[in-house]
Amino acid sequence: MRTRNKQGFTLVEIMIVVAIIALLAAIAIPNLLRARMTANDSLAKATLRAMSTAAESFATANNGNYPADESSLTGATPPYLNKAYCANSPISGYNYNCAGMSISGYTIVATPVAVGSSGTTVETITTGGVLTP
Repeated sequence: MRTRNKQGFTLVEIMIVVAIIALLAAIAIPNLLRARMTANDSLAKATLRAMSTAAESFATANNGNYPADESSLTGATPPYLNKAYCANSPISGYNYNCAGMSISGYTIVATPVAVGSSGTTVETITTGGVLTP
C-alpha cells in the first residue's frame, strides 16, 4: 500500500500565524508612532536652538543687530544657517514661523502640523536662546 506524503500548511495553521502577526502589529504600531512624534519634538527643539545660535552669531558679527529675516542667516557668506526652515515649512511635522525677527531681537515659533500626531507642543525660542514649550 502506498502512503501519500502531505506537504503544506492547513488553513488553521495559516490563520494562527496571521493572528499572531496582527497581534504583534497592534502592539508595535502605536509605539512606533509615539517614537516618531518624540523624534519630531526633539528635532524641532534642536532646530530652534540652531536658529537661535545663528541669530546670536549674526548679532555678534553685526554690532548687536539681530537679523531682520531668515534670509539674512542663509544668504550670508559663509551662511549662518545652511537651510531656510521658515521658508520651507513644514519640516518633520513642524511649521516654523520667523515673523518675530527684527534687528532688536527675535522670536521663532515651531508649531506641530497636527497636534497629537506630528508633534505634541508649540515650541518658542526668543532673544538670548530662551526656549519655552
